Amino acid sequence: MCETMPHSEQLSGKIAVVTGGSRGIGFAVTEVLVSFGVDVVISGRSHEGLESARSRLEKAAAFEGAGRVAIAQGDLRDPLHAEQVIETAVDRFGGLDILVNNAGVGRFKNILDQSVDDWQEVIETNLHAVFFCCKAAIPVLLGRGGGWIINISSLAGSHPFAGGSAYCASKAGLDAFTTSLMLELRQYDIRVSSIAPGSVSTSFGGGAIHQTAPWKLTASDVARVVTDVLSHEQHSLPSRVELRPSKLS
Repeated sequence: MCETMPHSEQLSGKIAVVTGGSRGIGFAVTEVLVSFGVDVVISGRSHEGLESARSRLEKAAAFEGAGRVAIAQGDLRDPLHAEQVIETAVDRFGGLDILVNNAGVGRFKNILDQSVDDWQEVIETNLHAVFFCCKAAIPVLLGRGGGWIINISSLAGSHPFAGGSAYCASKAGLDAFTTSLMLELRQYDIRVSSIAPGSVSTSFGGGAIHQTAPWKLTASDVARVVTDVLSHEQHSLPSRVELRPSKLS
């Protein structure tokens, strides 16, 4: 279980959706939210992966005051599934206070080697799906009197690299979308924030670009930033946080 952090009392009793919550950053975010007493719906494409994640989360959170976990399996590139994920939070737990858009894919190839299907999968998962989830969640958040939307972006959105055209483009688009959404919703007490990590030691994307290394950030580092952002007082909005490894070796 994640180490206890300050301000957990501000989160206890809240209801969250974490997309891509069965592994990596999404799992780490869910783990700490549940330890703070947040009820969480995790979404993902693999039913087996979601069931395994739920089992591990429930074992880690087998103590009084921990939040509950529900799963929603499907592909968020389908706007109907995005609606179903939000509906799961409402039906199972009674509402929604926090949406963490974490689900993402990476296909790292040079343009000449990249297929149209690869391009579409990255753009649709990393950008379109976020729009679909936000579109479904905002009416519920408005009905609750406010809440949080946190989009997990990447430094790749502002620092493109060779071989990452689709991924970098998707994250640049996500950054612009997040800023626009923040400006639209801030007056309704819905705070929107972007968290942009650099190199994170996870299995995301595969290949040499994402191999593990001791100098890289961990998924728990990113989860810590998510909970720090969520713990800010109502008058405070950290609208974008960049997170880098302190060293490169």
